[in-house]
Amino acid sequence: MTDTLESLRRKISGATELDSVVRTMKALAASSIVQYERAVRSLDDYYRTVELGLVAWLHHTRTTINTGGSVRKQNGATGAVVFGSDQGLVGQFNEVLADFVVGKLGDMPGSKHIFAVGERVLGYLNDAALPVTGNFAVPNSIAGITTLVGRILIEIEKQRMQGKVAEVYLFHNRPMSGAMYEPVMQRLLPLDDEWRRGLSKQAWPTGNLPEVIGGGETTLQALIREYLFISLFRACAESLASENASRLAAMQRAEKNIDELLEGLNRNFHHSRQSGIDEELFDVISGFEALAAPMKPLDRK
Repeated sequence: MTDTLESLRRKISGATELDSVVRTMKALAASSIVQYERAVRSLDDYYRTVELGLVAWLHHTRTTINTGGSVRKQNGATGAVVFGSDQGLVGQFNEVLADFVVGKLGDMPGSKHIFAVGERVLGYLNDAALPVTGNFAVPNSIAGITTLVGRILIEIEKQRMQGKVAEVYLFHNRPMSGAMYEPVMQRLLPLDDEWRRGLSKQAWPTGNLPEVIGGGETTLQALIREYLFISLFRACAESLASENASRLAAMQRAEKNIDELLEGLNRNFHHSRQSGIDEELFDVISGFEALAAPMKPLDRK
């Protein structure tokens, strides 16, 4: 069925308004990517500083760090924090992450306790029949990440004190070049011998050996708090950078589709309008020719 001119006008008006919304969301996503990418770059330096502090402490004390690894022997429980999104228009951002979480946790024995960050990824985790213990809202700014990380750390500590979890993993999307991202997993707890061996392999960046000044245990606790905080903060910042990159790519595709749609609608509109004008001209010409034609006399017999 051919659209009328009025119908085409309405479609063009709706597509134009939608294009305006898409361009606005595209601009917001582009500006958000910048602040989160800057945060990730600055966190890399701070993370390295905290890590070197732990290396210095380990070299100085030559002792192990006990953070509750014995719970694993009791119940084999695994905790997971999954950073997704609250909003849509992000392509397969949450779906890809949820599939990655299902695959990784499926290979781990024992029960699972999952904390989801974001309503969208929560839905995918529920569809996969994973036990979601808690849900947190996604922060909408860099300042909001600090509050979120504090709440997550409190919840993790409560679960560990109750003996419900021993190992804790972080799952999130990490930004790559352009608008690409990849799901990654990081082991957050426990800080056991495996984690200690990994730190011990790192060489001190200078020729001067490190020395811990002050109380060793007090220094360790401060470094561990910063290590856990910065690990969660960086995971959240990388997730938000990936989310906005995915949204930017989705908006670019939507903008291209809308431009093609508008081009087709405008072409159909001008074609239909020209066809209407041509028909009216033909009617006028036909009427004029009919009026201008000489009348034939009537035959009389």
